Amino acid sequence: MNARFIGLIMKKDLSGLLNEKTILLAILLQVFIAMFSSFLMVGLTTMYDPSALQGYSGVRYGIGYAGSEDSGLKTYLSESSQFRVFDMELSPAVAALKERKLSAVVYVPRTPPDGDEPVKITLYLVQNDIQSAIVNVKLKEIFLEYEEELRSLRSDRIELVPVALEFPGERSEGFYEFIYGLLIPLLLFMPAIISSALIIDLITEEYQRRTLETLVSTPMAITDIIWGKILACEVLVPIQAGAWLVLLGLNGIVVSHVLPVLLQVSASSMVLILVGALTALYYRERSTAQFVFSTAVVILILLALAFPNNPLNLVALLATGAPAAGSYAVLAGMIGLAVLLGILVTSYAKRSAKKTLSS
Repeated sequence: MNARFIGLIMKKDLSGLLNEKTILLAILLQVFIAMFSSFLMVGLTTMYDPSALQGYSGVRYGIGYAGSEDSGLKTYLSESSQFRVFDMELSPAVAALKERKLSAVVYVPRTPPDGDEPVKITLYLVQNDIQSAIVNVKLKEIFLEYEEELRSLRSDRIELVPVALEFPGERSEGFYEFIYGLLIPLLLFMPAIISSALIIDLITEEYQRRTLETLVSTPMAITDIIWGKILACEVLVPIQAGAWLVLLGLNGIVVSHVLPVLLQVSASSMVLILVGALTALYYRERSTAQFVFSTAVVILILLALAFPNNPLNLVALLATGAPAAGSYAVLAGMIGLAVLLGILVTSYAKRSAKKTLSS
């Protein structure tokens, strides 16, 4: 292979990508999302862990209170700075909730706090509403405090001593788990998936436009052409992943071990790009190659996730500053797999060139 010819192909394809509006818009969209990643994470974290919403609102919500006046729960609600409590009958309160004049309705039966029957509290909320999710989380804290009071009042009924349970002093927050366990790996591997799909377009368009024969007739070898396209796709991955890390850092999200993270992502992307190149060389038709490659990628990802030391988990651990013991061994394994696939791509490209020239 000739490094000069590979560089020329890389330059041609990269300049072509800069003129491709679809690719540019995809990259700009990723950058735009990353610039507002803090806003994005609030919304996505809500889906992952609704309790993360409780610190994002300082509004006082109107609550309709119906039922017992002696339960003690009304005192907790009234003393809270987050709610404005209105004494109402149940039916008018629910009607006001439907008209969104109230944020929630709490109904407490007339069961004494120290009575024999359990206290069954009914909470009415608007279904599928973001405000209802916030109110639900805030009310949960008050209900837990009220539950502790009921347990204290009825503690004399306990005939057996409960088994003492010891929990860890520090518990990981859902927001932290979401950022480092899900969001960062997905963001960093997104460029790898895009580049691996892009290599199929770059190779198949040479076959469909019948320009490969022209390129092969020059002093360039088929391997120079294919590897120029592979490296053009590969160089985009650390650039985009690095941009994600910078923009996440500007949003106050600290990512440790940046260089090992980028190496892990780059090695994994090279494996995917080489698989895409093999698929394109075999099928030579874009839609078929993309379909087969997409199916293969899904299978590969599912197989990788079956193992604890998969690249996604390792990137998450590296980003938190606590790399796994086998992270560098997996990185070496990914590099070795990329080397084997590279040899296979080179060999198959030469065979493909002979068929092209003979036909």
